[in-house]
Amino acid sequence: MDLQKLDYAFEYASRSSQHGGLVVVRRGYLVYEKYYGRGNREATPAMASVGKAYTSVACGIMLHEKRAEIPEGLETRVFNQRYLPESLPLDDPRKAEIKLGQLLSMAAGLHGEGGNPGFVKFEPSVKLDPLPRPAEPLSQDLSAVRTPLWCNPGEGYSYTSQSPHVASIVLRRLVGMEMQQYIDEKLAKPMGWGHWAYALRRGDSVLPHTPGGADTAIRSTDVARFGYLILHKGRWGKQQLAPADYIELLGKPSPYQKHAPFSLMFEVNADGHVAGAPRDTFFKSGGGGYGLVVIPSLDLVIYKMAGDDRQYDPARTGIPQNYPYDGSRDTWKPAAKSQFSDGAIGTDDGLRRLIEMVVAATSAP
Repeated sequence: MDLQKLDYAFEYASRSSQHGGLVVVRRGYLVYEKYYGRGNREATPAMASVGKAYTSVACGIMLHEKRAEIPEGLETRVFNQRYLPESLPLDDPRKAEIKLGQLLSMAAGLHGEGGNPGFVKFEPSVKLDPLPRPAEPLSQDLSAVRTPLWCNPGEGYSYTSQSPHVASIVLRRLVGMEMQQYIDEKLAKPMGWGHWAYALRRGDSVLPHTPGGADTAIRSTDVARFGYLILHKGRWGKQQLAPADYIELLGKPSPYQKHAPFSLMFEVNADGHVAGAPRDTFFKSGGGGYGLVVIPSLDLVIYKMAGDDRQYDPARTGIPQNYPYDGSRDTWKPAAKSQFSDGAIGTDDGLRRLIEMVVAATSAP
């Protein structure tokens, strides 16, 4: 590894978010770890959509353990009495055809968040109007299962946190516990994570269930351990914690998603859209600038810690933040626009550029 180039990558990361850090693992060694602002090894900020990666791996473990109860695996149609009784009666008969694999690859046809466009065969097909607010507030689960369809299942891509949350409801029903507890038993304890949680608090209210779409709050080096587990196809030491055949699917284009470079909750680079990274690179980004990256051909894991004050607020997770912070980033703001720059570094573009910079610091395997 070229230390100077890693420092360049870290400096770039520090311009992309108020707080954060860069952790790099190569060939099993922690080769780089540096933080800025509230970023710290002991910090447990809400990681936004990086949490979707944990939902996917948890579902993979569930499919292996509960195969007798869900024998069709990813092919299972889940909007029915057996798996999602809360969805009945269906608000759209087309939902009866939604498969678990489609939910985990943003191919279920559920309406995307905000104004996210719907993609068909890698081209934006339509700019989706923001979802209207329901006449009466819905529960956490009902708001997910009643998300309107913008296209038939399997016929497009649109990014929505409701899709993996529906998958997490199926998991909760089959394993008989909250997904947070399931992840704690199957991954956190065997791997020796430190304090961790989900950001369940929203102002004065607390979410009743683990949010399948977001907000794991995990120490940076433990996120890197999770990436290393994925790099080694679910194996941790002598233990096979996650099924290798499922983990293998995370880094490849999915047969469930033919409209975007997306597998089972990971963006995949098989088409080379991240030009400076190997084709086997796959990663999950998260709002605020977060990103977890796995590159098998380089034996490399990257964690881009990021976020703002709100994501580091311990009131969201219930985990006290007992580490020093000098206040140096309290007034941080994105760079101003200029003739050379559009200002703030975008979540996805910023992560992709960081990947290229770390890869540039890596010697051939």
